[in-house]
Amino acid sequence: MEIYLRTERLELRPFTGSAADVDDLYGLDLDPAVMEFLTGGRATAREEIRDRRLPELLAAYRRFPGFGWWAAVERASEAFLGWFALTRTEQTPAGEAELGYRLRREAWGRGYATEGSLALIGKGFGELGLERVTANTMTVNIRSRRVMEKCGLRYVRTYFLEWPDQIAGGEQGDVEYELLRSDWERARTPA
Repeated sequence: MEIYLRTERLELRPFTGSAADVDDLYGLDLDPAVMEFLTGGRATAREEIRDRRLPELLAAYRRFPGFGWWAAVERASEAFLGWFALTRTEQTPAGEAELGYRLRREAWGRGYATEGSLALIGKGFGELGLERVTANTMTVNIRSRRVMEKCGLRYVRTYFLEWPDQIAGGEQGDVEYELLRSDWERARTPA
């Protein structure tokens, strides 16, 4: 398995489009708790993952080299834990990328989200020359907001978007967090 990033406990590798990737992503999205702040708990259909989502992830590797989604595997057990993302779109301002993560419930509360996110933030500022990393979630998603804060991101704003399906807490909007290169560098410099 080709490994793009390794942390103390995680290996982050690119998705390949394999049947195992489909199974892993489907199993992740099948858990209502994992999907609570994304779809209100509704699972993503296996066909949706196989025919649309996974091909989109693979296409992003080609469009934006160095960016994309990484499957997170626990080094000790080699178990799939979820994914981390550092992504860009055609509309993303130069020098910026968005951080994201989705982990199996069994991995929650063990520091994996922070550990994997810090690895991607380091890649973004160190290897990819980013100036700003952002992350977004629902205002009510306190666990995800705590991960962002542990990684050094700061609250920027609350905003409201029209979503096709309203889910519990959606009326409170979404929040954007950011980390600037200068703040990341300052945090890495010993006092």
